Amino acid sequence: MTNAQGPAPTFRSDVTVELVRSAATDTDVLWAARVSTAGEQSLDAIGQDPEKSKGLINFLMRDRHGTPFEHNSMTFFISAPIFVFREFHRHRTGWSYNEESGRYRELQPVFYVPAEERKLVQVGRPGKYEFLEGTPEQHEAATASMERAYTAAYTEYREMLDAGIAREVARAVLPVGLFSSMYATCNARSLMHFLSLRTKDERGKMPTFPQREIEMVAEQMEQLWAGLMPLTHAAFSEHGRLAP
Repeated sequence: MTNAQGPAPTFRSDVTVELVRSAATDTDVLWAARVSTAGEQSLDAIGQDPEKSKGLINFLMRDRHGTPFEHNSMTFFISAPIFVFREFHRHRTGWSYNEESGRYRELQPVFYVPAEERKLVQVGRPGKYEFLEGTPEQHEAATASMERAYTAAYTEYREMLDAGIAREVARAVLPVGLFSSMYATCNARSLMHFLSLRTKDERGKMPTFPQREIEMVAEQMEQLWAGLMPLTHAAFSEHGRLAP
């Protein structure tokens, strides 16, 4: 649906993650690790069945020998609200990003609203926050307020574009609840560090307090990675979900 001011705003509560390219297997960990003791003979490990060497992967994870987990690569295409990406970009070591640009393209009016199961009430103090279920009335109020604000902001954005104002100027009125998209490339070690902070799991040795929306992204990335490197993922979970 469109109108004189461009496409009508749409609202969504999900995020999406797609694995678009990967060169990442458990075997990559083995040949990288074995070069330290076998030199050029470590090349023989490239064709090995990693199941026969899962003890080595567990040893490396348990004793935190991290560099063998860096010799792989995964690229994800992520669609999420801008405020998620602002948290995401705090992860710099071992990551590369390219994000959709509001300078070079007209931004589409797709905005985030919390799902009914998203906890809304924050209690406590920094470092000890708890989040509680919201009432139906609170969910209705949050959704209605967001949709009004988003619609008003996008109307102003479109009016500036229609007046000939540059996209890079007009975008200033848009909120961080606007959906954006980006490619994110990492290796398994950097992804494990991300997951150790951005997911909450009872197996984790370190307390974590991720915002739910970035955790939704992290959960999808973890599932995709686990399919590529199941032994490494299992060792990560078994040994406290800490990056080696």
